Amino acid sequence: MTMMNGKQSVDDLASYDYELPEHLIAHVPSGCRDGSRLLVVNRSTESIVHCSIRDLPEYLEPGDCLVLNNTKVIPARLIGYRTATGGKWEGLYLGEDDNGCWKMIMQTRGKLRVGERITLASSREGQPPFEVSVALIDRQEDGVWLAKPDSSESSFSVLEKVGTVPLPPYIKREAASEEDWERYQTTYASRPGAIAAPTAGLHFTPELLERCRHQGISTAEVTLHVGIGTFRPISVDRISEHKMHSEWYEVSAETASQLNRVRQNGGRIVCVGTTTVRTLESSSGDGGVIPAVGETSLFITPGFRFRSADSLLTNFHLPRSTLLILVSAFAGKQLIKKAYVEAVQEGYRFFSYGDAMLIL
Repeated sequence: MTMMNGKQSVDDLASYDYELPEHLIAHVPSGCRDGSRLLVVNRSTESIVHCSIRDLPEYLEPGDCLVLNNTKVIPARLIGYRTATGGKWEGLYLGEDDNGCWKMIMQTRGKLRVGERITLASSREGQPPFEVSVALIDRQEDGVWLAKPDSSESSFSVLEKVGTVPLPPYIKREAASEEDWERYQTTYASRPGAIAAPTAGLHFTPELLERCRHQGISTAEVTLHVGIGTFRPISVDRISEHKMHSEWYEVSAETASQLNRVRQNGGRIVCVGTTTVRTLESSSGDGGVIPAVGETSLFITPGFRFRSADSLLTNFHLPRSTLLILVSAFAGKQLIKKAYVEAVQEGYRFFSYGDAMLIL
């Protein structure tokens, strides 16, 4: 099996490719949140151990801190029709501008025009009937449309009525199931704004977190609202030429102070997910974690100097993705190659609903 050829430059996108049998892509979640497998990679010994996500507390130490991304996935996927013609239309809500216009990407047969209207209606089973008209205002250079909903309700309120869970494209379901509504969301999600889940956090149950705390492992929360960059592939051959889309993040003064104390007391900052790594590294200096709020377009590639992330819990990522490149930067490209080859050989489940990897 070819995978991430070490003879190629770390700047060569093709060197982050690998072959994955279709049957290893997880299209549905595991039977229970903490039922996934865990592959533990030790960077100092280059050893690999196979266990369960329930064994996670055994690989952490008292004084360590699990850092969780508390973003909440919003029902950002929209299915409707062109009001004038009845033609099928699909869109993805990305956020809104200062004027209350929705920022969206969309697809339909034929050419969309400024001034055209789209009709959205509730489709989730058990949802009361609701319909809203959306007018197309402007198409921007990057293909993102500005649209204005004909409603006085907040955007999130409207989305809750007409939207559905924005599952990744490789999960080929016409619409999200009721199971998706529950499982494509972390149990600690509290701040709405993401259009994709921070998937490493999907494995945690309240009970697993409590077991960690009982062992002296603390938790802290940051926020990064996962955006369109998650869905858009890298379109250049050299990763140094890739431009990341920015995402909103926040690290509170309380969290920054807590994490700096963890480090001062000899504990490790254990990032749950690549979004948490990007959040902390976007708000870190040589003196530690700094409170911050704003937009980050940080693209972590091999050679990056990590200032805050000591360990990382993450899922298995798509070939040629910014997430696989980040993990390769964190653990070393050859070690990640070795881990992915073994994960494929051992039948691990890949991507959002798949199994996990702990990098120590």
